[in-house]
Amino acid sequence: MLATRALLSKQTLAVLSRQPACFVHHGDYGNWGNTNVAVVFSGCGWWDGTDVHEGVYTMYHLSRNGARFQMFAPNQQQMHVFDHMKKQPASGENRNMMMEAARFSHGQGMTQMQDLSKLDVNSFDAVIFPGGHGIIKNLSSFMKDGKDCKLHGDVERVLKDFHRSRKPIGLASMAPLLACRVLPGIEVTMGYERDDNTRWGHWPNTNMVQAVKGMGARHNVRDSYEAYVDEKNKVVSTPSFMWETDYHYHYIFDGIGNMVKHVMRMSTK
Repeated sequence: MLATRALLSKQTLAVLSRQPACFVHHGDYGNWGNTNVAVVFSGCGWWDGTDVHEGVYTMYHLSRNGARFQMFAPNQQQMHVFDHMKKQPASGENRNMMMEAARFSHGQGMTQMQDLSKLDVNSFDAVIFPGGHGIIKNLSSFMKDGKDCKLHGDVERVLKDFHRSRKPIGLASMAPLLACRVLPGIEVTMGYERDDNTRWGHWPNTNMVQAVKGMGARHNVRDSYEAYVDEKNKVVSTPSFMWETDYHYHYIFDGIGNMVKHVMRMSTK
């Protein structure tokens, strides 16, 4: 018996030694690369594209939970270029969303970032939209038209395709606006419904919460570190940087982690 146990232990160690570290340290819903997730970007930068933290946190948690992921962005000009130091539009500059979003790629450049028009629902188990002002400037006309906004054609197609196929949709910070506009009756969270200012942070974008209600969605109050799960529609949302904080980024990290875990859970059903 002892000899058998020793042999099994050696065999197990031999298998594990040939695997990457993530084989051992996988997440709650990891299945070692069998889940394939599309991540949709709108540029690079909080004020004119995808927030860098939300994009990176999303990819980290997907990796930690054993998923493969492919990045997508529209191959079109963004609304404007924003000077993140001066907090104002930069004059005379034009940038392409896909080229800017390719900054999230590591090592492989454009081979990792794909044109959103090529995203096929049949090739993926789930889709996630990180937040940032690119949601309301580049992926929709919300900045101009509010609750009556129009969505970028491929964004609308992708959301409807995944919803129709009963595949989970993950949404961070402002991204629920997109889904609420084209998927009637869904439930989401974008954080608090009023700006409760504390020493930890505050909620400056509560007008967007009222907008999703005006679109017919049901809003649920959640903190930045939480996620809300609409099991019926397979939509998972987290407030992330709808909550403005100077230092407590770990709350946003945890909220996106909770969103990703639920997306992974539902994608394996």
